[in-house]
Amino acid sequence: MLRFGPDDGPVVIASLPLFEEANRTRAFTVSILRSLADENIGSVLPDWPGTGESLIETRDARLLAMRAACEALVEQIARPAYAVGVRSGALIDASAPMDGRWHLSPVEGEAVLREMARTRPGIDVSTLMQATEAVELAGNLLSPAMLADLAGARVYDGEHVPQRVVRLESDPRTADLKLAGAPLWRRAEPGNDLALAKHLADDIAAWVRSCEG
Repeated sequence: MLRFGPDDGPVVIASLPLFEEANRTRAFTVSILRSLADENIGSVLPDWPGTGESLIETRDARLLAMRAACEALVEQIARPAYAVGVRSGALIDASAPMDGRWHLSPVEGEAVLREMARTRPGIDVSTLMQATEAVELAGNLLSPAMLADLAGARVYDGEHVPQRVVRLESDPRTADLKLAGAPLWRRAEPGNDLALAKHLADDIAAWVRSCEG
């Protein structure tokens, strides 16, 4: 994992989007976390099982294993922990005992499958649910178990901890805040937007401090 900021006080646990969107948004997310460090808020960016430099192959990845790893990390940190999830990364913190959740343009698991299925003509979500072996979608081999995990995956919607949703102005869905900017996760190549990253870091920092009282 990457580690930024102080060793005490609240810590942000960040989750990149799943699959190809992770590559497109990694530099951008790192920019957000570096800006948080400048505001004296610590953060970590883990490679969850089956992502990044993890030794687990993508074809063996499970969303349930990523969630379990997130739970274990929160328990080990022993500090106030706040989730920052980008897009489908918001699915990873759903079962972890977070003190709050901040999500950028969160999406449900079925929406992830629909978008990836569009890369394969003649394939839809119902077809994917009938798979008995790994399926290649957008360059990723996904097991039937992972497909099932995603099909039923929902972003945390409980009321026990503070939650904040931020979206871009081009997104018609409801949000606590909307900001101008381009959806980097839609680009063909990895990109960055330092101005937007700074705006988002400022919002996260203010929100975390308000949660801490």
